[in-house]
Formats: sequence, C-alpha cells, structure tokens
Amino acid sequence: MANDHVIVRHLDKVTDIKYPLSHSITIQKNWMAQVLCLGVLFCAQTHEPLKISERTRQPNLNVSTSRKGRLNRLLKPHKLNIEVSPHRAVSAVRLMRIELGGAFADLLNDKGKGSGDNEMAYVERTLGFCTRELKDQDLRLVTDIVGGTIRWRRYLDHLIISLCHDKNTYKSLEPLLLQILRIGFYEIVKLNMPPYAVVDENVRLAKTALRPGAGNMVNGILRKLVLLKEGKSLPLPKVEGDDRAQARALATLYSHPVWMVRRWTKYLGQEEAINLMIWNNNDPSFSLRANHRRGVSRAALVTRLNELKVPHQISLHLQEFVRIKTGLQTVIQAGLLREGLCSVQDESAGLVVSVMDPQPGESIVDCCAAPGGKTLYMASHLNGQGMVFAVDINKGRLRILKETAKSHHVDGVITTIHADLRTLVNNSPVKSNKVLLDAPCSGLGVLSKRADLRWNRKLEDMEQLKNLQDELLDAASLLVNPGGVLVYSTCSIDPGENDERVAAFLLRHPVRAIP
Repeated sequence: MANDHVIVRHLDKVTDIKYPLSHSITIQKNWMAQVLCLGVLFCAQTHEPLKISERTRQPNLNVSTSRKGRLNRLLKPHKLNIEVSPHRAVSAVRLMRIELGGAFADLLNDKGKGSGDNEMAYVERTLGFCTRELKDQDLRLVTDIVGGTIRWRRYLDHLIISLCHDKNTYKSLEPLLLQILRIGFYEIVKLNMPPYAVVDENVRLAKTALRPGAGNMVNGILRKLVLLKEGKSLPLPKVEGDDRAQARALATLYSHPVWMVRRWTKYLGQEEAINLMIWNNNDPSFSLRANHRRGVSRAALVTRLNELKVPHQISLHLQEFVRIKTGLQTVIQAGLLREGLCSVQDESAGLVVSVMDPQPGESIVDCCAAPGGKTLYMASHLNGQGMVFAVDINKGRLRILKETAKSHHVDGVITTIHADLRTLVNNSPVKSNKVLLDAPCSGLGVLSKRADLRWNRKLEDMEQLKNLQDELLDAASLLVNPGGVLVYSTCSIDPGENDERVAAFLLRHPVRAIP
C-alpha cells in the first residue's frame, strides 16, 4: 500500500514519515495510525507491583485481619498508654508495615486513618498497647513524618551510622528501634522540632515499646545529633572525586539510590539531576477531579472545599480539576471520595484522557486499566453512550474498578476484561478506533507522591520493564482499527521507557520516509 503512512507524535513535536507497515497494524489508503508517547511526570498510578526489600520480620507484625480477630478486639479490653505520643507510635508502626509488610506509603481508607480497620489496631498488635485516639493534627503529623522519613531514609541512615560509629551496630538494630531513631532524626534535622521534646518523646516510646536499654540508646544518639546540628557539623559527605564518588555523595545528600543519580546525571546533567531530586523530596500536591456524572461541577467542588476550609487552586489545564497541597485527609474524612463526588487524579492523567478525546457513542480499549482512574474519566465523557473496555491482568483490581464505577454512575459504559493483553489479542473480538496503553513502568515520574517507590526499584527492573512495554505495545497495536489511534503513556520520565520504546516499536515495523 504505497500511500499508507504513520504519524508519530512525541510530546510537542510531530514527525511525518511514510512506512510500509507489518502485519501488526492494518491501515487502509489515506488512513493513519497514531502512536503518541507521553512521558508524563505526574501520573496518578503505576501498574507494576512494588518489590519490598525485607529486614528481619517480626512475628507480631500482621498486616491482615480476620473478622474473628476484629470481634475479639472489640470484646477484649485494650491496654491504653496515655503517656506515649500517639502520632509517633502510629508513625513507627506504619513505617514498619511499609518496609516489612508491603503496605504502601500512600495507602488510606475512607476515614483517612491508613489501611485496615484503624491505625490503633496495628499499634496494639505490634507494640502491645494503644495510645489515645488520633486527632486531626496527629493525622497530619503522621502523614508528614511517614512520608518524610521514607523520602530521606538514605540521608537519615547515613547520620545514624555515623553517630553509632559502627556499621555493625546499625545493622543489628531491631526494626522498631531503627524506625524510632529515623523518626527522631527526621524531626530534628528536617522538621526542626524542639529538640528536647523530640528526644523525650522518642525515648519514652522506645522504653515503653521495647525496654529501658533501648530508650537509653535513643537518648544518647539523639543528644549527639542535637549537639552536631547546633554546631553545624553534621557528618555529611562532600561531592568530590570521580563520577562514581560524586554520585554516591549526591545519593546520600538528596536521599536517592545511587543508580538513579547516575542515570539522571547521564541524561540530564548533574545540576538538573539535583533539581529533580529536590523536587522528589518536596511535599507532593494532589488534584481532585469533579465527577460531573454525579452532577458535581468544578464550581460545586470548589464550594465544598471552601466549606471544608481546604486551600485549593483551579487547574490551568483541565476544566474539571482542582489542585490541593494540603487537606487531603479532610476531603477523605468528609466522604467526598467514598460517595463518588470527586476522585484523586493527577492532571497528567487527565491530559492523557484529553489526548484520547473520548466522545459519546465511541468504543475505547484501555489496555492496562486497573486501578481505573483513566477508565473512569473516559467513561464519564461518554455521557452514557458507548463503551470503555477495561483490560487488566489483575482480577482483584478490576473488581475494585467495577465497584468504583458504580459509585461514579459510569458502570453502564464500562466492560472489564480479565486477561493478559499479550494473549488476549490472539483471539479477541475487541477492536477499537481508540486504544490506550498506559504501560506498567518504573514510576520514576511520581517519586514525590510514592515516597517508598525509590527504594523498591532496581536498575535491573528497567530492562525487564522495557521488554514488557515492547510486548504490550505490539499487542495493543493489534487492537487498533484501520485509521485508529494508539496512545502510549507512562508515569516515568526515563527516556528508555518513553522515546526509546516508540523508536523501538517503529524499528520493529520497518518504514519508508516520505520523499
């Protein structure tokens, strides 16, 4: 077909090239397929499950609860300790759950008190006692301390090792004691809390939850830290030597894995790599999308936020979105998410949907759909006419998507398909003019929101992910009708997952340049 061609769009530039197409894309004369690569910095979700590195597991760190266990806790009297700081106890236990138990740093239920029944249940099972109930201020402190401690973990551990004067001592620290030290170091060095209060409260937690000797150790180490900070003599590395030495120093100073620092320095240069790490260590902002299918306009959402006294800004790019820096806990506790009145969704995810441009009556395939933020947003644009076929390999997450679709009043235009995309295409009757592949990726563009993700990615993951992305892109292309559109997006900023994947796709499907 001499006149067939593909338009390749990457971000803001368009290249028009003429290609003889292989069997994976069928295009009739004067029609075209579009491959769009959106290297998005702030995508709402990553699809690749995290790999949690493990220290010594504690038998009483249980992250699942049976109905019988919940009933027993209701009938059993609680051991209440009103002297221990509740936000520090909860923070220490949540940090252990994240590092040892596989919980996510941003996991919240509709009450804003973490995953599971409530945080105190985890505290009681792990520490043997519970504290007073968390107030709103305590919840905000838990969020700040947990997120910050995780982001700055490498930096904090460097200081802890330096003050222990022996790496073996650090390695022998039991998990709870290590988390208490990290919390104390973060509060003193990064939050600039009153040192006397930080030392006193963390010592009390260590003595109560562990033993008097642990409290004495926390007391000695934190007091050393206070003296070093006041003397402006924290033992920090200097950025000097060869490239490897500089990368190690920067990795400690800005608390990122060394391999990420080296990779970003290679692609961006050292100055931009530092700026990126600074951004990743800042408190994240979030966006809320008003659900117009529930009759909620952005103006109505703004009114509700004003009533809740949640600071916000109007999105400059999308008419249904509102930005918030603080107050997400308040929004969650008010039930806005549970009732389907709005969703937490990044503007970058919304921009991907705006590229798809879903219209009433259209059929759309979302290839790696769960947990379903983009699926729901596309479905809301169909106004009850058309269908979004949500394909995902994870049956459990598809079930959650179906439940959420009901609360958003878009379940009538969403069909879930539990399948591996790579095998589905062999005999699938599902084809469409619009296909979205929001591919599983490293998530390197969302490290500010996913504080724990940087520690759960390895360099080896990149090659595995690139191979998977290639396979999924080839499979997704088979679902595109002649003249259709294939949108490829990731929440990574790594060229290897974006530009290079599109280039590799085109190489696998040889082309001829237009004269």
